[in-house]
Amino acid sequence: MPEFFMNPLLETTDIAKQLLGCVLSYTQNGKRRSGWIVETEAYLGEKDQAAHTYHGHQSKRVEALYAPAGTFYIHQMMQHTMINISTKENGNPEGVLIRAIQPIEGKDTMAKNRGNKPQLEWTNGPGKLTQALGVTMADYGTLATEGRLQISEEGRRQPLEIISGPRIGIPNKGKWTEAPLRFYIKGNPFVSRTAKKYHDLETYGWEE
Repeated sequence: MPEFFMNPLLETTDIAKQLLGCVLSYTQNGKRRSGWIVETEAYLGEKDQAAHTYHGHQSKRVEALYAPAGTFYIHQMMQHTMINISTKENGNPEGVLIRAIQPIEGKDTMAKNRGNKPQLEWTNGPGKLTQALGVTMADYGTLATEGRLQISEEGRRQPLEIISGPRIGIPNKGKWTEAPLRFYIKGNPFVSRTAKKYHDLETYGWEE
């Protein structure tokens, strides 16, 4: 398990930034697809109007968010499957949405899964990356170091600069609509909804 999940002093926003550069992988039938995480969104549980656990909401759907840090919470929205990870101790339902990754392994499979779209469109969004990797609701509730879906610091890269800003697709949630809880690697072309003029195709936003 990445060490930052085990540090009770870290806030969910800290973990959202720590996840940038870590490797998200999915292994199926002996074949591995993976990518560096380049964009995340923090969700601050009971106080966050945009969180699925706002006001302490509990249901079968959100059980994984109440589980200890490092548990995958997979949910579906408008027919898209999305990967979240719990970030706090048991019973404290905060988490991080993985919004985008930069492909490393299994590019041929990713291309096929995404209908042979251009490479920069394989994984530049939370629903796109799950389709590219092949993640399903069957991966709900697994731990980040077990099962087919994993997050690892092995092979981790360091961002040159992390940018924060409002989350995407969070209308009508008061101050939480504009709260700077989205974090991404400046210049990385796989970050969702970024214009080409902001793409750094030399460093991709990584340290050497």
